[in-house]
Parts: sequence; C-alpha cells; structure tokens
Amino acid sequence: MDFVTLMTLKLTANEIGTDQFGNRYYEERRARAGKPPRRYVRYNGIAEASKVPADWHGWLHHTESTPPPVGGYDKHVWQQEHQPNVTGTTHAYRPDGHMLKGGKRKPATGDYEPWNPA
Repeated sequence: MDFVTLMTLKLTANEIGTDQFGNRYYEERRARAGKPPRRYVRYNGIAEASKVPADWHGWLHHTESTPPPVGGYDKHVWQQEHQPNVTGTTHAYRPDGHMLKGGKRKPATGDYEPWNPA
C-alpha cells in the first residue's frame, strides 16, 4: 500500500479490527449524505479478496452492523477453517497426472470407452 493511501486512511477512517491473517479493517468517520459509511480492508501482504474470512466479509458488505467478536463467531463442528485461494501457488491442488506433479497418470481401469463420432 502506498504512502498516500495509508495517510488517507489514517485521516478519514477509524480502524475497527484485525483478523487472523493480519488484515486490518476500517470504517469512514463521516458517511456521505444518505449513504452508509464506507468500509475498507488493508490486506497484510498481497491484496487478495479471498483472504477476507466470512466473519469480516459480512461486516465489510454491510450485512452485519457490528464487527465480529474478537475470537470470531462460534463454529459448528462441520465447519472448516477459512483458507485463502491458493490457485497459482505451490500449495494449489494438482491431481495425479498433472505436469507439475510428474505427468504420470494411473492406467485406465477398462470401464472407459472413448467417444467415436461414426
């Protein structure tokens, strides 16, 4: 984030909180006439929208009027931890046979017949 943007945030917005990824969330001090105050996120590292957890996403988009509690909302046993999009990184999913995973696939099981446009 460049210096001008950082100074603009410091002068016009209040810091509301921080999430587990180190992203910081801000809200405008003075809202525009007839509109809700703008809400901003300052990403920790590369600006990637998938780094915003669901708890904060609701607040950013005015679905929730108050920011999430410090420890986050209670999770159900079936819920997984939030993970940012890892496409294009070394952590991305690569199925068997992918070029970056050796390029070798298991042989076909015999239940496959290729389509032949007769």
